[in-house]
Amino acid sequence: MDEAIELSCDDPRAAEFVKAILTRIADRWTLLILDVLAESTGEMRFSQLRDQLPGVSQKMLTQTLRQLERDGLVTRTAHAVVPPRVDYRLTPLGQSLSEALCGIWMWAMRHHDDVERARAVFDGQPRAVSPAAARIA
Repeated sequence: MDEAIELSCDDPRAAEFVKAILTRIADRWTLLILDVLAESTGEMRFSQLRDQLPGVSQKMLTQTLRQLERDGLVTRTAHAVVPPRVDYRLTPLGQSLSEALCGIWMWAMRHHDDVERARAVFDGQPRAVSPAAARIA
């Protein structure tokens, strides 16, 4: 492996890089876009992606896809036709991330009931009021 690329866990550059990647992956739309592309049988048109992601704006979908392309996770193919057509697909790097994220998805599905129970317990507990909040009330 290239020495310039190899980062150790103690390297502050590695920590910043990992933090940036996790921030990118954990945003509102990235995981969903990766999931839709991973489930597709190949390339997907922009409009197909938009239709599979209720609530995403055209602007947000475009921004997220550009960032995924910049990170090497998605390829974009523009076809010189009228009307214009753009297709997206996961790169091998994007596919490997999708496979890694599958474990998180499976964990969430497996522990759905546990999280719901914990939320119900938490939501049912009386909250301690801070002295400052008590003075305001």
